[in-house]
Amino acid sequence: MFSVETYKGKREEQYQLVEKQLRALLEGEHNTIANLSNASALLNQFLEKTNWVGFYLVEDNELVLGPFQGLPACVRIPFGKGVCGTAALNKETVRVEDVHQFPGHIACDAASQSEIVIPLIMEDGTLIGVLDIDSPEKNRFDELDQNYLEIFVNTLVKFLK
Repeated sequence: MFSVETYKGKREEQYQLVEKQLRALLEGEHNTIANLSNASALLNQFLEKTNWVGFYLVEDNELVLGPFQGLPACVRIPFGKGVCGTAALNKETVRVEDVHQFPGHIACDAASQSEIVIPLIMEDGTLIGVLDIDSPEKNRFDELDQNYLEIFVNTLVKFLK
């Protein structure tokens, strides 16, 4: 059974606890939808100052909405379009301080001001999707967030098929 934690200590310690919670949630389960659902819920309850946490999954050379926490979202995003499509195309994390300054930004939620998108890449190099996190505040995500969210995603993909 999962219970909400009060995260204490340095941010690094908090992220390390969340990664341990992720492992505990996913241990023994390999259903992709179930694992992505729990991962988005876990991040949503952990991260402050966010308004959308979820996944887009690769389907026919585009991204399709997957499990998420937040307001209804754009369903399909072409590779190379917006922050998610750019991260998918380049297979690299994209961190945006001000989404209104990002060329081609796709505004699914008008409240979003900053965003971070981390690709989900399997061991064999196959891109299966992206983790997308939006914030209603500019400059919400920093290098520490990026580092630990990439660790989170690397742990997550080990439990996906």
